[in-house]
Amino acid sequence: MESSSFIIAVPSKGRLREKAADLFERAGMALRAKGHERGYRGQLEGLDDVEVEYTSASEIVHQLKAGRVHLGITGEDLVRETLVDVDAKVEFLTPLGFGHADVVVAVPDCWLDVSRMADLEDVAAQFSRAHGRRLRVATKYLNLTRRFFAANGVAGYRIVESAGATEATPASGTAELIVDITSTGATLKANHLKILEDGLILQSQVHLLAARDGAWDARAQSLRDTIVKALSA
Repeated sequence: MESSSFIIAVPSKGRLREKAADLFERAGMALRAKGHERGYRGQLEGLDDVEVEYTSASEIVHQLKAGRVHLGITGEDLVRETLVDVDAKVEFLTPLGFGHADVVVAVPDCWLDVSRMADLEDVAAQFSRAHGRRLRVATKYLNLTRRFFAANGVAGYRIVESAGATEATPASGTAELIVDITSTGATLKANHLKILEDGLILQSQVHLLAARDGAWDARAQSLRDTIVKALSA
């Protein structure tokens, strides 16, 4: 990264971009796109030496990891799913109060005897004896799932990577249970799923993060402090 360029990465589309724009507007440093409205570069009003880079929420994690941007706005779930060495690569500066979602373990609500993670290993053993294979867990969160299941002593499963509507996979017969995000639980209930009592993996929201491997000279530190103070007010 060029030390002369202070870069903050912001989600490029959807509600995250809208919420970020509202946040900066209220903080008195409105986001302004360069060129046309859907461009991928911008700036902060009142801070002309800050460059805004619009990119996907998932790509922001990689940009932070590589130190190609100083600051980034993205969801904690994406950060912790993508980075194994989270604390070595990024610093969580401040939660931003939007993008709330829980990453949870959910099973069919007809599994009456399954209410906690400890029950899953027993079910997995019974399932393997009856069907000759492991329980299938559909998810987009492969790493969070593996770490959480290992921490809870659950080994008798295999992951089915989900590319679409994860909550529909048990009903379609492509998985027995899921790990997914939820904000209200309504979609899970509509698909006849229940969250395990101790199945909360992560309470996520969007954060302002700093790249530990960024070019942090005195000027960059000062800009960082200005932005953090404004967004935390």
